[in-house]
Amino acid sequence: MVLAASLAAGLWTSAPGAAQPPDCDDAFCTPGITPAVVLGAPCGDTANYVFGTTSWGRLVFCGSPRRYEPRYFRSPSMAGVKALDANCAGYENWVAQSPEGLFLSCQSKNGAPTWSRGDDG
Repeated sequence: MVLAASLAAGLWTSAPGAAQPPDCDDAFCTPGITPAVVLGAPCGDTANYVFGTTSWGRLVFCGSPRRYEPRYFRSPSMAGVKALDANCAGYENWVAQSPEGLFLSCQSKNGAPTWSRGDDG
């Protein structure tokens, strides 16, 4: 029994440094989404766990327009949980969250679409 539990636990852990995102392709399986957010309300963190939902179910994110305090905006389409710097072909102009909670955006850099930090502008 202990051996079976140890083997099962080994299946749930990954090799060190190999942070693989869970199989999650939409907002419904993304962890850390704040419920009952008010669109346009102030928010605190524009880098980590930035997503929320309004009382009517609209997905929003915490962003900071130039020189203004952060607040909640309507979110572009969300691709769920993705890895930073991974290829994001087919998700151009979408957003996602890394397994560590970073806000990601699919942007083309050096001719290749990749998941980049969404708070880097």
